[in-house]
Amino acid sequence: MSTDYSAAVSITRDYYDSEDADNFYFHVWGGEDIHIGLYAAPDEPIADASRRTVERMAEHVAGRLAAPGTCLIDLGAGYGGAARLLADRFGCRVLALNLSETENTRQRRMNHAAGLAGRIEVVAGSFEAIPATDARFDLAWSQDAILHSGRRDRVLAEVDRVLKPGGELVFTDPMQADDCPEGVLAPVLERLHLPSLASFAFYRDQARRLGWEEVGVVELRDQLVTHYARVAEELRARRSQLAGLVSDAYIEHMLKGLRNWVEAGNQGWLTWGVMHFRKPA
Repeated sequence: MSTDYSAAVSITRDYYDSEDADNFYFHVWGGEDIHIGLYAAPDEPIADASRRTVERMAEHVAGRLAAPGTCLIDLGAGYGGAARLLADRFGCRVLALNLSETENTRQRRMNHAAGLAGRIEVVAGSFEAIPATDARFDLAWSQDAILHSGRRDRVLAEVDRVLKPGGELVFTDPMQADDCPEGVLAPVLERLHLPSLASFAFYRDQARRLGWEEVGVVELRDQLVTHYARVAEELRARRSQLAGLVSDAYIEHMLKGLRNWVEAGNQGWLTWGVMHFRKPA
């Protein structure tokens, strides 16, 4: 199987393997679920809101998760927060696929501490070339990871390959609006080393191409704005505590990037949501 990852994926791997990024996401973002949260209030703890996202996504596929013997792949699993919740609550087996060996090392320790190492297999790799046999999984899961690929159509084709007939995909992703004008996201895209982001229209088009059924799509743009503003607020508040863990240069770069995301979201050019598709039986 090819491991010729896109340049964007290779850059992402190097970024998340860095000590600065690891300490930022572990100490500021929550250290469990390092993805966009669903906020009941703008000042809610990031970890609580991020866990609510996992809970909400699990509701979308609760029937599949509750089926005996369910096997799930988490694409871009990070520190494995979702994998642990799903394995513990539903008893499913999880392959946690993630580029960063730094994050994978943390995840293995956390899985072991939770008594779930036997249910969760942590694998280093890219979702552009999933290291798994055809039709292995009942469910594919991903949170805010597919945006990092420069070949998103390839990612979805790989998901289609490894899903069993009738298998499901539930995921979130930061996206550009369907009507996003050319050039307005340049500051966001420059930081991601990407020419564009996907959109709801892109994912729907790809699902149709693969013959998937659209089970449900929920747009939650305001949550993206709230989340990135909340992360920036927390980073500024805890900056002195991060001395020796996260460099000043990284913090300044992160704060600038977070401002760009919030501004683009407020202008309506960035969005986010939960998407749920089913492969034909």
